[in-house]
Amino acid sequence: MNAPIRALIVDDDFAVAKIHHQFVDSHPAFSVVGEAHTGTQALQHIQLLRPDVVLLDVYLPDISGLDVLSQVRREHSRHIEFVAVTAARDISSVRHARAEGVRHYLVKPFTASALHSRLNEVASQLTQLGDADRGEPLDQHTVDTLLAGISAPRELPPKGLSRATLAIVTHTLAGAAHNLSASEVALEIGMSRVGARRYLEHLVRTQVAAVEPRYGSTGRPENRYRMRQRPHRPSAAART
Repeated sequence: MNAPIRALIVDDDFAVAKIHHQFVDSHPAFSVVGEAHTGTQALQHIQLLRPDVVLLDVYLPDISGLDVLSQVRREHSRHIEFVAVTAARDISSVRHARAEGVRHYLVKPFTASALHSRLNEVASQLTQLGDADRGEPLDQHTVDTLLAGISAPRELPPKGLSRATLAIVTHTLAGAAHNLSASEVALEIGMSRVGARRYLEHLVRTQVAAVEPRYGSTGRPENRYRMRQRPHRPSAAART
């Protein structure tokens, strides 16, 4: 199984932090690595624990969560995804968060399903970023996909497919060292081969993944799947 996405919970209310902790831990692609209850603790935990994602409250007892966000953006070269989880609903807070690159802003109170929906999008976005990180220039389609964030339409998977499972399948395929068959994906995440194939075929239809047949000794091809890569651009010499 791929390494889980590391999440830090920041909230001044211990009980609320515990609930959010449980919400995140119940998502199969994420693991909570710590909780912080002040802005100072948040900065310390970010430095020491190096989370991939921070669920950040705005109202903290010492410094604002928005100040935490600004300081992290200034001082940390490693990118961290922030999800605002807060009662702050004033336009100034939303604008500040947006200016600092926050793509997801959840107003309290919210349900576990609402948070899971955002976490699915975060997992998908991190998977796409990892797949695109190949040291090559990106084409316009890839740039648009990576920068879409919450402005992209939240298209639901086809009937019978769930967003949560789709995110897990995508995360599994992206983290694989080689192409995977539907059987291998099914074994990796604990689902049926037929179910895994449905999700993989959806990823192929939406051009997130590619499929390649492999012929074995029996002569019957086995479909193997990989995340779609940007085609290599020919060199100047090849184009002339």
